[in-house]
Amino acid sequence: MSGYVLGNFLIYCVVNAFTPGPGNILALNTVNTYGWRRGRPLFLGIFAGYYVVQILCALIVYGVSAFIPNVIGVLKYIGAAYILWLAIHIAISKPTQGIEEKSASFLKGFMLQFVNVKIYMFGITALTGFVLPHNSTLAALMFYEIVIATIGTIATMTWIGMGVLIQRFYMKHWRFINIVLALTLLECVYSMLWQ
Repeated sequence: MSGYVLGNFLIYCVVNAFTPGPGNILALNTVNTYGWRRGRPLFLGIFAGYYVVQILCALIVYGVSAFIPNVIGVLKYIGAAYILWLAIHIAISKPTQGIEEKSASFLKGFMLQFVNVKIYMFGITALTGFVLPHNSTLAALMFYEIVIATIGTIATMTWIGMGVLIQRFYMKHWRFINIVLALTLLECVYSMLWQ
């Protein structure tokens, strides 16, 4: 994988991981509602679920690429369309407040990741668009999914750690931040399709 493609892979991962999604919003809301100590089981569930889902994504992509190789070419364009949709959605979206949770359990955080379409699309798109054209071994796919899950975990920890500060900053500068993130994702679409 060239440095250019690797750089765009990392940009895509950081933008996708740090933008608001179900896990980040739930973590932010939980730390604001319960604090770090009482919210810790839910946070650990989110982290564990993230790794399990990304490993599943690697296995799915490996299976599809090994047994139905022609599908991967199509998945790259579907992934590029998803990133384009994500860029448009980020550019036009307005900030929202999280939904208040009744409890902060490990199981709730863990199970959230299994219904979190964003991280499935995140993992599969990253592999089919950036990694698979350069390396299709199961070990490489697993490695990059672990990188993705680690970046996602760091992003969620950032949302937890910054708590209200991120929310206030984002609420104040949301339009500019969303436009910059959307333009960055458009660069990722370019690198997927034309590099």
